[in-house]
Amino acid sequence: MLILRIIAVIQALSLIVGETWRSWGAGRHWLFVVDDYWISALLLAGALAMKTDSLRNRALLAAGWGANAGMLYGSFFGKLIEPSSSNPGNFDIGLLTWLIGLAWAVSVVGVIASVMLPGGHVPQVRVP
Repeated sequence: MLILRIIAVIQALSLIVGETWRSWGAGRHWLFVVDDYWISALLLAGALAMKTDSLRNRALLAAGWGANAGMLYGSFFGKLIEPSSSNPGNFDIGLLTWLIGLAWAVSVVGVIASVMLPGGHVPQVRVP
């Protein structure tokens, strides 16, 4: 579980730094910048919350990974299919596509891992 939290923090900070570098002085609209910030904040919140294992904190971590996977999916495949319509900012389009693809793959693994976490704090649900 600790390794998943560490990977989540690395992923979130990488997205923040990468998006800042990509957009700095490149004339990108602010809406296309803050999306990476909010998914990073959600992932960081989930990673930090998992310091205490609870169903709510597990859901927050899974939501952070899921938001990352969802946002990165469109960005990655959009650049892969139609790179000419993308604004790579301060990155080469090939490198940017590769980095976003890697981040998307990590986020998919993160979703799966966060849902499959073994745990002792998951409440038993009784069906009448």
